[in-house]
Amino acid sequence: MVSERVKKLRKQSLEAVPRISMERTQIVTEVYKKYEGTVSTPVLRALVLKELMAKKEICINDYELIVGERGEAPAATPTYPELCCHTIEDFDIMSNREKISFKTTEQDKRIQRDVIIPFWEKRSMRHKILEKMTDQWKDCYEAGIFTEFMEQRGPGHTAGGDKYYKKGFLDIKEDIKKAIDKLDYLNDDKALDKKEELDAMSIACDAIIIYGKRCREKAEKLAEVEEDIIRKKELIEIAEMCSWVPAYAPRTFKEALQMYWFVHICVISELNPWDAFNPGRLDQHLYPFYKREIEEGSLTREKAKELLECFWVKFNNQPAPPKVGITLKESGTYTDFANINSGGMKVDGSDGVNDVSYLVLDVIDEMRLLQPSSNVQISKKTPQKFLKRACEIIRKGWGQPSIFNADSVVEELIRAGKSIEDARCGGTSGCVESGAFGKEAYILTGYMNLPKILETTLLNGIDSQSGKQIGLKTGDISALKSYDELLEAFKKQLKHFVDIKVKGNRVIERMYGTLMPVPFLSVITDDCILKGKDYNEGGARYNTSYIQGVGIGTITDSLAAIKYQVFDKKNITMEELMDALKDNFVGHEDIFNLVKNKTPKYGNDDDYADEIMKEVFDAYYNEVDGRPNCRGGVYRIDMLPTTCHVYFGSVINATPDGRKANLPVSEGISPSKGGDINGPTAVIKSAAKMDHLRTGGTLLNQKFTPSLVEGERGLDGMANLVRAYFRLDGHHIQFNVISKETLLEAQKNPNEYKDLIVRVAGYSDYFNNLDRALQNEIIERTEQNGF
Repeated sequence: MVSERVKKLRKQSLEAVPRISMERTQIVTEVYKKYEGTVSTPVLRALVLKELMAKKEICINDYELIVGERGEAPAATPTYPELCCHTIEDFDIMSNREKISFKTTEQDKRIQRDVIIPFWEKRSMRHKILEKMTDQWKDCYEAGIFTEFMEQRGPGHTAGGDKYYKKGFLDIKEDIKKAIDKLDYLNDDKALDKKEELDAMSIACDAIIIYGKRCREKAEKLAEVEEDIIRKKELIEIAEMCSWVPAYAPRTFKEALQMYWFVHICVISELNPWDAFNPGRLDQHLYPFYKREIEEGSLTREKAKELLECFWVKFNNQPAPPKVGITLKESGTYTDFANINSGGMKVDGSDGVNDVSYLVLDVIDEMRLLQPSSNVQISKKTPQKFLKRACEIIRKGWGQPSIFNADSVVEELIRAGKSIEDARCGGTSGCVESGAFGKEAYILTGYMNLPKILETTLLNGIDSQSGKQIGLKTGDISALKSYDELLEAFKKQLKHFVDIKVKGNRVIERMYGTLMPVPFLSVITDDCILKGKDYNEGGARYNTSYIQGVGIGTITDSLAAIKYQVFDKKNITMEELMDALKDNFVGHEDIFNLVKNKTPKYGNDDDYADEIMKEVFDAYYNEVDGRPNCRGGVYRIDMLPTTCHVYFGSVINATPDGRKANLPVSEGISPSKGGDINGPTAVIKSAAKMDHLRTGGTLLNQKFTPSLVEGERGLDGMANLVRAYFRLDGHHIQFNVISKETLLEAQKNPNEYKDLIVRVAGYSDYFNNLDRALQNEIIERTEQNGF
């Protein structure tokens, strides 16, 4: 059971109303006005963080043992005008919208109107990116062919390693000084650039040390006036802790947690790196501290759990910064995607589960918070006890933790060029993405709408929504003589759109590398100091860019319908099918029945459909994988949607699989809703025919009735399904254990289901926080009631 302290902190976090904090944006603006043009860009960015850590209000909440907030209070959320300068209209929309709102005041709007907009309107990265993009890129972006992650946020989606558990930031400053001393101005043309970057990193170290010192001072002042003897002692201990970390390496379990949290605050304050920075292999990092203190008798398991639960609350206090426009549609959630890994393997390949791994599961079970997201890494060597404990929590029906195949993750990373040691120390972050923790800048660049590309192919390059010619003229669809001709036309369109996306990406990558370095994130990412190079410039040991494919189920079933009904069985002609699509199947009920109910579907272990899925996957993989990025790495693919499958569906008319116009497309690598009728075993067999090891991550959702996983037999069934999927090299699986009736009732009576949490895509969210279209999509997912 959670302690009274944790109950109070949890309640405070849940009741905090997300609001816009103007503190950061004002400090950033002051720093730019003072220093821009007089110092290098890396140093300017480091000074932004230093001034922010020196001037921001220090918040220490009642009862807490781990301290530090990004804003002035829980849920006070900053904006990042250097990335996206919001309009006053944006402020009104964010404050008043029913879902994912951020409250603003008249004073906030006055500051934005009078101070921020005049300075940042044409300086923000969003403005500069859209200014540099071609009309062709803009047409595709507006049509929903692809999205762009860096349009309102910085490069990110990475995870921390173990550096700052072993070194304090004074030690790291010494490493930076040694790197500066080794610069070779005689032979290295980049020596001066490296010096500026390393100077910036050193200033970034000063920033976090200043922040720790100010937290110490705040705790001391609070202790002076605190009347409760117990709380006074806690505040003194907090002050003592902050006098040691982050300047010096942590010595205790509690200091290790506080050290990470200082790092987290600095990463997400420096920039908005897709919100997703996280502690990675938390159980591995914490275990040496835990083991030593348990053996010494200076820490108990219950106290360690309470500290972890205080730590959990800190994540939940930080809503993902506000989004507008298409970026909101692709990721409509407060969740910031910090995803804590547990289990997996050690660097030597042995089982990585330890006592802290089980402790983390207990915390997940008791806290039931949206943030942080959590997952378990399951390898062949993972004890069944650990997997079953995770499944016990999952079957309670709130969507955490998700489950990953640690063996596949390691193999994916090795195939992508990582050393086996770095791969084993890695894992997954964000939704499902694999990475070498603390050593890799793996940057998601946007989603690709695969069903939309097929639709554009069927319309000879025309966008169904705007009528613009956005694709190639691959020919009148009625003139096609075979399915293979259609597939070749699709591949040509796919190449056309990937070319446009990557051309835009490369411009955006260079812009971030030169205009928006991240000295602090560089400090904590291996090899940036060694190279004297920024994280956004290729300083990390590994540098990967991802384009995420969306709608594999929808496009597979659509192509299967055309191949089966038009070319194989000749039940209908392409002209008849196209007329039915144009009319949204109204008046074409016979055709609708054929394609919806009388056609092989992906997700049923039916090779007819599954081979088509493999063809589409291979086409997408071959078109993207291996293309060079601007950071010395390459592009890879993963298959996930966040909430983008809803947005992507809204810009597509009816599709040949029987999906009606504007409804969501399939999410992740899951089958289209209602298409999988042969149970979960057939689903995993179909999904496993995709070569997951060639990706950087795939996302598979399953929805079970609660009765299916009841008792020991149900628990064994769930665990065995996971093991079976992972033996087939599946990357990831997650579960919603809830009945359709409950979801319908929650939609009808939201006030009675305020605490209902569901698994959306790579994250969980309150059902009430989801818009109607996404709620309906989750309700209509196939409900499995037998293994």
